[in-house]
Amino acid sequence: MGDFWVFGYGSLIWRPGFAHVETRRARLYGYRRSLCVYSFVHRGTRERPGLVLGLDRGGSCIGLAFRVPGDLRDEVLSYLRERELVTGVYLERILDVRLDAAGGGETAEAVAYIVDRAHEQYAGGLDANHAAKVVRGAVGQSGRNEDYVLSTVEHLKALGIRDHWLEEVGRQVARS
Repeated sequence: MGDFWVFGYGSLIWRPGFAHVETRRARLYGYRRSLCVYSFVHRGTRERPGLVLGLDRGGSCIGLAFRVPGDLRDEVLSYLRERELVTGVYLERILDVRLDAAGGGETAEAVAYIVDRAHEQYAGGLDANHAAKVVRGAVGQSGRNEDYVLSTVEHLKALGIRDHWLEEVGRQVARS
């Protein structure tokens, strides 16, 4: 099989962790970046959950698409499944993304991980104040929840990607 794309919208943007030969800014329609997943492993525990990002229905999301050589398909998908499907809160999908490029961009299919709204870890749509309260003080196997949120905001801004709601959560978390 040929090369394939992986869509990143959160920590995959700043820590993909897999080999790729090209990175392009991309937009996924029909889903939005949302701090809508209670984290029981990476950024919290079952006793003190944190919050991590998910792709939730509605709107659109600007992120990065990573082109992976076809000969690395099994290795990269295995890595992503181990990373993203730990508790089953995400569903692996192949979705169309719009790659930004000179001349208006093109559409490509990309592996993406969307939130399962029926899963116990689905937090739904929280307001920024409530989200910041959940994030503050939560720690999991991958570190402090505050670091995850602030790093994501910082990396999105560096790429010129604005996410006003997430930025507000970051401001509230940074104030504490």
